[in-house]
Order: sequence, then C-alpha cells, then structure tokens
Amino acid sequence: MEMEDQMESQKRRGMSKEDLISERTGSLGVCGWIIVILAGLFTVLLFPITIWFCLKIVQEYERAVIFRLGRITDRKPKGPGIFFVLPCTDSFVKVDLRTISFDIPPQEILTKDSVTVSVDGVVYFRVSDPIASVANVSNADFSTRLLAQTTLRNVLGTKNLAEVLSDREGIAHSMQSNLDEATDNWGIKVERVEIKDVKLPVQLQRAMAAEAEAAREARAKVIAAEGEMNASRALKEASLVIAESPSALQLRYLQTLNTIAAEKNSTIIFPLPMDVISHFMRK
Repeated sequence: MEMEDQMESQKRRGMSKEDLISERTGSLGVCGWIIVILAGLFTVLLFPITIWFCLKIVQEYERAVIFRLGRITDRKPKGPGIFFVLPCTDSFVKVDLRTISFDIPPQEILTKDSVTVSVDGVVYFRVSDPIASVANVSNADFSTRLLAQTTLRNVLGTKNLAEVLSDREGIAHSMQSNLDEATDNWGIKVERVEIKDVKLPVQLQRAMAAEAEAAREARAKVIAAEGEMNASRALKEASLVIAESPSALQLRYLQTLNTIAAEKNSTIIFPLPMDVISHFMRK
C-alpha cells in the first residue's frame, strides 16, 4: 500500500500544471448529471426567485473558478462581468489578478565566508492561472511568501559578503528565476524581486570602516610621495636652468623680495649671494 502511495505521489510530481487541472476536470458521472438536471429543473420552475441566486458578477480584475459537485467545470475561469451558476450544485472562488507586493521579513543568513548578515527584500507577483492557483495549492499567497523567505536564505547562502554587498541585482534576478520556476504549477507569476537592505553586525561595520580609513590613508601617502617626487624633479630642472645663467639667480631673488613685500610684512630677509660677500671680505 505504501509503495502504491509513493508511486502515485511521484506520478503527480512529474505531471505538468495542465495535467493536474485536466485530472480534476473529469466527468461528473451518472449520479452527478442526474443531480445537475434536477437542479436545472428546480431553477427553471422557480425562475423568478432563483434568478437572483444564479447570476453572479466579478470585477474586471477578478476571475471566478466554478466548482460543480466539487469538480472544476471548465479549463477557463469565468469573468469579468456576469456569469451563471446553478444553485445547490455550483460554487465558485474569486481570484484577484492584480499584482501583489509583500515584504520579506529580515532573515539572519550565514554567507559563504561565514559572516552573519540580516537581509530583507520585497517581492511582486500576480496570479497568471486562476484555476491552478485554486486547484493546485491551498493558499497561493501564503505559500509564495514562505517560499520567498526560504529562497532568499538559499540564494544568499551561496554568496560571500562582497557579492552580497555589490551584486544585489544579480541576487534579485536569481531569486526571481527560482521563485518563478517553483510557483509555476501554482499559477503564480513572480514579476520582480528586490533586495531592500543588508544589515551588518556593529563590530563588522567598525572593522570595515577602519579598513577603509587605512586604505584611504595609504592612498593619500602614495599621492603625497608622488607629488614630492615630481616637485624634486622640477626643482632639479630649475636649478640646471639657473646654473646656465648667473643673472637668473639675481632675478629670482628680486622676484622673491617682491612677493614678500606684497604681503606687508614688517621684517624682510634679503638673501645675498656668497660671491658678493667674499668680494667685501677680501677688501
């Protein structure tokens, strides 16, 4: 008996969405048709009264899945607008086709490089097949929410911290593909998935801030060293030019004196060349 149950469950898992629906839309049988005919006669005999129970209306964004004696009557849902049901034998379920969004609660996830992060997101989905969403799953909305949480944990568990922080778009696309494939048999179409926030532990934030500050200081020192090297090269070239013409040094002295005098200083230090001082010393 257990062997037969396992074979039946494996057979159902291998069936497509259309096969599952067609299995549920089978014949009513002789007794079922007799009950339907009696319900039809009852409706005709009490037409002025039963008309109010037979006509139903669904909105533009809704569809109705009709069950007749517990079986789905048609492969296509009814609506929008007015449709007809038989009292006593027919029941229907309204399905909203509008896009639904929900927040994924923050999930504590251990990344590939053993770092614990808290990640949340948002999912947008809609019902693409009303019959499958009613017949193949008990609560499509709640099931999609639970599946989104587990999918987020599974996808982020294969990423390291750097990928989680930098490749949010790729993670969202991977989540959307996995969710869309898993919910196809439920008649759900996942339109978009977004990662909202990635929260790091406080100690890790401090460590990353210290690392970034050290990297900035190292870059600043490298830039300052490169500036000193370029300045020394420029000074070397300037000294070679001045050495070729001794009068250029005097002009440089005068230019420096002019610059100091423009700042309205009370004390002016005027450098004298050594050859001038040596001339007076010889006298």
